[in-house]
Amino acid sequence: MNISPHSAFLTRRDFLGRGVAGLGAAALATLLNPRLFSAAAARPGLPHFAPKAKRVIWLTQAGAPSQIDLFDYKPGLASRFGTDLPHSVRGGQRLTGMTSEQKHLRIAPSIFPFQQHGQSGLWVSDLLPHTAKLADEICVVRSMHTEAINHDPAMTLLQTGAELAGRPSFGAWTAYGLGSENENLPAFVVLISRPSGQGNAQPLHERMWSAGFMPSKYQGVRFGSGKDPVLFLSDPPGIDRAHRRALLDDLGALNRGTLAEYQDPETQARIDQFELAFRMQASVPELADLSAESSAVFEAYGPESRKAGTYAANCLLARRLAERGVRFIQLYHRGWDQHLNLPRDIRSQCHDTDQPTAALLADLKERGLLDDTLVVWGGEFGRTVYSQGTLTTDNYGRDHHPRCFTIWLAGAGVKRGHVFGETDEFSYNIVRDPVHIHDLNATALHLLGIQHERLTYRHLGRDYRLTDVHGQLVKDILS
Repeated sequence: MNISPHSAFLTRRDFLGRGVAGLGAAALATLLNPRLFSAAAARPGLPHFAPKAKRVIWLTQAGAPSQIDLFDYKPGLASRFGTDLPHSVRGGQRLTGMTSEQKHLRIAPSIFPFQQHGQSGLWVSDLLPHTAKLADEICVVRSMHTEAINHDPAMTLLQTGAELAGRPSFGAWTAYGLGSENENLPAFVVLISRPSGQGNAQPLHERMWSAGFMPSKYQGVRFGSGKDPVLFLSDPPGIDRAHRRALLDDLGALNRGTLAEYQDPETQARIDQFELAFRMQASVPELADLSAESSAVFEAYGPESRKAGTYAANCLLARRLAERGVRFIQLYHRGWDQHLNLPRDIRSQCHDTDQPTAALLADLKERGLLDDTLVVWGGEFGRTVYSQGTLTTDNYGRDHHPRCFTIWLAGAGVKRGHVFGETDEFSYNIVRDPVHIHDLNATALHLLGIQHERLTYRHLGRDYRLTDVHGQLVKDILS
């Protein structure tokens, strides 16, 4: 038996790692075929059944859009302006520290008109004229709910299925289960947009798109708006493509030696990521170069689409990513946290997002991509019917509201021109067909051909899944 010079100093982790049956065979197989366990390959047995969707574009409106001002039309509130929210409606629900000390919870009806659109007759606020034109393409869920009442745990729950940090994100689960359709691009890409207005832009932490306890190759790759969409994409002066290839070959040999020695799956992930980065150096510049798009495309997405890092430019980039087989595209737009001056700030947010969102849907449909792309739009919770701070006839704010909020879906396998769920006359409680975050995630996985209870990852002796021990398929929103 050959013993390396440092084997006498084996750590407990080394000993246990070497003693696990079967890992030696896996390491050998990896050496013989480095792509065998790469992100390009799906898990054995996946998808579980024929998928409706090949990919997901999740348009995350971070900060929580006000459902009352956008999609959940409540005309009866006009006669209740300035009156206190009835105790029977609140039902002892906890409040945030921002309104718990208010002596009154004054009802603030939306000041924005609503109209019905399309053959479906969907009620949409005049704040969203472009989205309203696609009323017959989207499925609006008015009965979403969550446990979390503050942004960080609520966004973490939305993204990972748990309020506490450390779990893999939805995109990571998708990359783990289904892999990528394009070996030259990541399976999971993250785009963060700059809001143009004065709204309160909540921070976004990298754990929102992390792989948690999975190998790091499944985490989201964030694209920026600078010269290099991915940090350090370009080679430094004096290093050309041949030099980079030779360097990676030498580094790969060292890493494969380490992999054979310690059998740490994270080493294989490192090898895979270095190779992907090398391929991305050739594929990403062409992907991120929007100059080839026609003037008609830029006109459709709006004037901001020519400015890198805006929501409009990122929507256009999301379409280009979808065309190239990226499995999961997470697009964030911040600034929806409108505790004060909501009428001013929500106008700005809708100006940023309405036209590009509608253009993305129309663009996907025209190119035949909407048939196998699931698009989701929404935030982490809703906003209160009562005003935070001073209420006037033309100004108000709204606090966090986890009991009900609205999202919409479109594309692969989703009913078109459909409304699901109902809230009470105050948009405060759900009265019909509640949908939890876990239910939404279970349904999205189903559209990807995945039975959510069967997609698991063993960690510390337990099988984890995105929906934890929860989640019900929402069959009534499926076509």
